[in-house]
Amino acid sequence: MGLFDWFNKAPKTAIDPALWARTIAQLPFLADLAVDDKNALKNLAEEFLASKEFTVAGGLELSDEICVSIAAQGCLPILNLGIKAYREWVGIIVYPDEFVVARQIEDENGVIHEYDDVLSGEAWEGGPLIISWRDVQMAGKGYNVVIHEFAHKLDMLNGEADGMPALHSGLHEEEWISVFSDAFENFCRRVDGGEETRIDPYASDDPAEFFAVLSESFFELPEVVNLEYPAVYNLLKRYYRQDPLNRTSGLPQV
Repeated sequence: MGLFDWFNKAPKTAIDPALWARTIAQLPFLADLAVDDKNALKNLAEEFLASKEFTVAGGLELSDEICVSIAAQGCLPILNLGIKAYREWVGIIVYPDEFVVARQIEDENGVIHEYDDVLSGEAWEGGPLIISWRDVQMAGKGYNVVIHEFAHKLDMLNGEADGMPALHSGLHEEEWISVFSDAFENFCRRVDGGEETRIDPYASDDPAEFFAVLSESFFELPEVVNLEYPAVYNLLKRYYRQDPLNRTSGLPQV
C-alpha cells in the first residue's frame, strides 16, 4: 500500500495489518479496546482514509504512518457514531511541529491588533483540519491533539463550535447545557484559583475548548473525568456511545 492509495475515492482502502498493529500497540487507549472494537475501528479508519485528503507543510514528508495514526485516533470518537459524523470536510494538513497562524483582533476602540498564534492543531468550520505531527505522537498520557481537533469538528456539525455538538436521540439540549455549564464554571474557578488540575487548564478558555479537552480526557483519562465531573462523564458516555472505564485494560488481546 503506497501513499497515493489514500487519495483514491474508493469505498475503503486497506491498511497494512503490520502497520495497524504497530499503531495500536503504541497507543494504550486503543490497545485496550476489545478485539471486535479494534476490528471495527480499523474498518472505520479505512473508510476515513478513502474519504479524506492529506497534505503536508513545513517540509514534512507524508507517510502511511502519519495517515494511519491520525485516522486511528480520529476515528475512536466516532467508533459507534459512524463515518457520516465527519461529513462536510475533506482536508487534513499536517505540519512537522507547532505552526504559526496570523491573527487579527479589534479592540473596543476599533483598533486592529495583529499577532501570531502558535498552535498544535486547529479545526476550521467547513474547511480543513490542521495538526502537528509531533503533537500527534505525544498521545497516550492525557493529551491528545487528534481527539481534541476532531471533537471540534463534531461540535461544528450544527454550526459554530460552542461546546454542544449535534445531539442524537436520548440526549437533550437542556440537560447538556445544564451539566456542561455547571462543570465549566466549576473548572474555571479551579483554574483561576491556581489549582493544578489533571485536566488541561486550556479547557477553561471557553465552552468549545472545554468540550474538546474533556473529550480528550474522556478517552485517555476516563477515571479522572468520572471522578471530578461524573455528570459530564455520563453525558459523554451517552454521546459517544462508549464507556472507556470498561475497557479490557490488562487483559490479553488477540
